[in-house]
Amino acid sequence: MCPLRVSVADLPSYLTRFQWDIAKYPIKQSLRNIADIISKQVGQIDADLKTKSSAYNNLKGSLQTLEKKQTCTVSAGGSLLTRNLADLVKKEHFILDSEYLQTLLVIVPKSQFHEWNSTYEKITDMIVPRSSQLITQDHEYGLFTVSLFKKVVEEFKLHAREKKFIVRDFTYNEEELAAGKNEITKLVTDKKKQFGPLVRWLKVNFSECFCAWIHVKALRVFVESVLRYGLPVNFQAILIHPNKKAMKRLREVLNQLYGHLDSSAALSGSNVDNVDIPGLGFGQSEYYPYVYYKINVDMIETQKNLNSFTIYP
Repeated sequence: MCPLRVSVADLPSYLTRFQWDIAKYPIKQSLRNIADIISKQVGQIDADLKTKSSAYNNLKGSLQTLEKKQTCTVSAGGSLLTRNLADLVKKEHFILDSEYLQTLLVIVPKSQFHEWNSTYEKITDMIVPRSSQLITQDHEYGLFTVSLFKKVVEEFKLHAREKKFIVRDFTYNEEELAAGKNEITKLVTDKKKQFGPLVRWLKVNFSECFCAWIHVKALRVFVESVLRYGLPVNFQAILIHPNKKAMKRLREVLNQLYGHLDSSAALSGSNVDNVDIPGLGFGQSEYYPYVYYKINVDMIETQKNLNSFTIYP
């Protein structure tokens, strides 16, 4: 599977070499305008995604529905009770174009094969003698044909059910069977045609969304730093990628260096749980003397977590 990328770089490389995209998000604009630009961009991508995914999923759903009719029902283990019979029967199994006669398909438990063969002609009147034929069988049931007069079909179904012989509703129609197979072929082709362009669109717009997301992170770091440390701007945003085993030690060092900026966070030594910091929306989340945001890029090609810090000098 190809790794996700932003432009020509992988995700960690894009982050470590991040530069503000002035062309997309002009720095002379106000923060509100920049946020609106990002919101509209991502909102349009989200709307397009819903449209494209809905069209593809509808096509996929239609194909799956038809395929289920052509194959075994998985939940029933492919039983003849639920399996599509179109691929099992042939034209010669049926009496066709008869004004009076009709051929039925009957599911018989294997333990009752002998009973069926010896009694099916007596289930009702007007059954064609020796018309039953075993078409196929699975581990539980057999599929039999029987021919009879149309006028006694409903009576036959009733008495057969009393004996645990199940009549499957099936009408042999070559044109309908051929049309069903042609429809599946068409849907398979359409699905393949849509899949490639959809994947390419997703890759391109993942890049756009990821880029926008990181710019939002940068905005949040800047805004929160101003709120916490005030003006004039005198802070530095850096990216730290610590080894997982060194994370605890890194927290201790950072708290020692910058704990004086916020005594409540420094005294906690780590997270301040159940504390809602007014104006910052930090309720029950990680809070430190320095501005901190975690950036997770654990997406397909990497198991790395990059951590974004703003350190007051």
